[in-house]
Amino acid sequence: MLDNSRFNDCSWLRWAADDINDAKICILGIPFDGAVSLSKGAAKAPQRIRELSVDLSDTTDEWVPIKDGLIYDAGDMHPDLNWERYYAAVEAEAYRLMKTGSFCLFIGGDHSVTIPLHRAFGTYQRERPMNQKPKIGIIHFDAHYDLCDEYDGHKWSHACTEARALENSIIGPEDLAFIGVRVAELDELELIRNNPGITTITAMDVHDKGVAYVTEVLSEKFAGYDAIYFTLDIDGLDPAFAPGTGTPVMGGVTAIQLIKIFRWIIRNLPVKAMDIVEVAPDLDVNDVTSWAALKIIHELFSEFSK
Repeated sequence: MLDNSRFNDCSWLRWAADDINDAKICILGIPFDGAVSLSKGAAKAPQRIRELSVDLSDTTDEWVPIKDGLIYDAGDMHPDLNWERYYAAVEAEAYRLMKTGSFCLFIGGDHSVTIPLHRAFGTYQRERPMNQKPKIGIIHFDAHYDLCDEYDGHKWSHACTEARALENSIIGPEDLAFIGVRVAELDELELIRNNPGITTITAMDVHDKGVAYVTEVLSEKFAGYDAIYFTLDIDGLDPAFAPGTGTPVMGGVTAIQLIKIFRWIIRNLPVKAMDIVEVAPDLDVNDVTSWAALKIIHELFSEFSK
């Protein structure tokens, strides 16, 4: 179900490894937006983000040259109208990439695609040779909790991402942290009240208390963890910085706050895989939202080039 026919001229391939086993970062696109609750369009993000990568510079503002042979782009998971079969295929391919030992970057797609990605991550991490059960965490950057048991009558909605992670015992409540949240459903609030181990850093917390507060909370929470999955919903940013998304919410994190938080997380916590989801190019203005996603990808490339 892999499709790599649409990005032969993708510019970030100038940093591509000749062999998957030589790459430090593996990339997989998941162009699926069948589980959104408002506006579609995120299925086009992997293609548009690759197209725009032609204008990525050789360094970030820290002047670290992006290394040759850094990445391996596995292409896209071709959409399938059978959700169960499609999610199973996404999980299997994500697991295959994780087995290489490289850092894995997944580009959605709506946030429902994270459900099979979480499952693959949990399976892979628990297979690693360790003397004890590994401590696995999830950091979820988003305007929303995505903790609904079901939404629009479906348990695989993009509003159910972390509910499925908890249900499938990929993590426990104490292993989950949210950043940027500013809206919630009533059943989500009840779940959080019943599970005080879940950590919430709202967008207002980021604004009022600063990035240092965020890093202090995350540092304390995830001390001693073996592996963390970071899922980044672009609507965690304020719509001023990311207008092209299906469920925008005013009052979000700023671009520079996200960059600072991401740099700290990727440098100081054992993040082994991540995704960027909910970028909807057809809803965008001058590709601002796709460029926001590319900025984080560029930061990732820079970090692995040191």
